[in-house]
Amino acid sequence: MKTLKFTNGDMPILGLGTWKSAPGDVYNAVKEALKLGYRHIDCAAVYGNESEVGKAISESISEGVVTREELWVTSKLWNNMHGKSNVVTAIKQTLSDLQLDYLDLYLIHWPVPFKKEVPAASKPEDFVSLEDQPIADTWLGMEEAFALGLSKSIGVSNFSIKKLKDLIGNCKIKPCLNQVELHPYFQQDDLVDYCQSVDVHVMAYSPLGSSDRPQGLKTADEPVLLEDIKLTELAKEKGVSIAQLILAWAMQRSISVIPKSVNPARLKQNLDSADLSLTEHEMAQVKAVNKNRRYVNGSFFAIEGSPVTLENLWDL
Repeated sequence: MKTLKFTNGDMPILGLGTWKSAPGDVYNAVKEALKLGYRHIDCAAVYGNESEVGKAISESISEGVVTREELWVTSKLWNNMHGKSNVVTAIKQTLSDLQLDYLDLYLIHWPVPFKKEVPAASKPEDFVSLEDQPIADTWLGMEEAFALGLSKSIGVSNFSIKKLKDLIGNCKIKPCLNQVELHPYFQQDDLVDYCQSVDVHVMAYSPLGSSDRPQGLKTADEPVLLEDIKLTELAKEKGVSIAQLILAWAMQRSISVIPKSVNPARLKQNLDSADLSLTEHEMAQVKAVNKNRRYVNGSFFAIEGSPVTLENLWDL
């Protein structure tokens, strides 16, 4: 499988996402994925399932399915643990849950600080503005976690070009990756070009359009990526599934993908997409379906009266 190079090693370009995986399901999915040959697992504290993921990883190591050194494990700092003094506490809890001594990659999940006692912001006073809690201060905590060996690489998620530029200009250790929503309906060309120009890798979450995300994150009239007529026809012509086509398209752009599945057949199908190659014509056909359609648009943070708006979240 193709890998992306980091200072601490090579990250498999395709991994298993664990967002939205139900209790019980995620344990089985991780166990099955590791048996199939997955070596990259994407986690986050807010997903509420890191203990299950950790149990599956620990058992798989004990059973000789995989070694820790063969694995790439990513996790993320949640919004209520922003601030230099909170990061090490947060990552230590994640490591405890995952039953690991270190992460391969730790990310700031969102550039949206909450008050420490607030796990899920629901009213304006639950938030802390970026003026009062700068990203640069939180990044100092990320650099400390790196210095302590708690994570071998550090990066960000859901960062715009502007926020990434600002951080790169105010840090000792440059973020090595930006994890963002990216798929054929939301191709993020400018962001990808910028990241790759400054040697920041891009990882795509919801690479298949996340049609199983919570109902509250959907709109009645939204287009469904996996039902796109042009992509369906192209996949049929190539003799692959539409999901495989989409994943191959992203990986051919040197973008890491972390599709989530708990279905063994789909896990295998997604993994096999890493071996696909698309022609220039096929890449162009996928590029042509772009709708600039963001599915996870952050509107759940843009509560009236809060410091977060869609304009300042994405720097529109």
